[in-house]
Amino acid sequence: MNKTKLPHRILVVDDLSVMKRLMTQFLNNMGFENVLQADNARDALLILKTEKVDLVISDWMMPEVDGLMFLKEIRNDEKLKGLPFLMVTLLDQKENIVKAAQARVSDYIIKPLNAEIFQTKVKKLLGLQ
Repeated sequence: MNKTKLPHRILVVDDLSVMKRLMTQFLNNMGFENVLQADNARDALLILKTEKVDLVISDWMMPEVDGLMFLKEIRNDEKLKGLPFLMVTLLDQKENIVKAAQARVSDYIIKPLNAEIFQTKVKKLLGLQ
């Protein structure tokens, strides 16, 4: 893996700090140094209102506002609606994948996270392949 520093800003949203750390580590290993983190969708939306972000990576299962509701809020926001959104989830049932697709998720990945699959999807969403 080349250690080229990549200028993209990525927002990682997960209520579990261990998952935020893992995803941030994967991103750092790819050369992404500008990784922002949020514990929940509300905090993430505040960040998105003040920071330019190139990609959102969000957990689905979060308290209060889940990842699907968060995605829908982004897609309904004129300024954010085109933002690439990678959903991370344990929910691999077809109905959940369909719900995410209907909400215009850019891509999704099923936990447990595989570094190679994660990195491939991030590169694809950022047009780095």
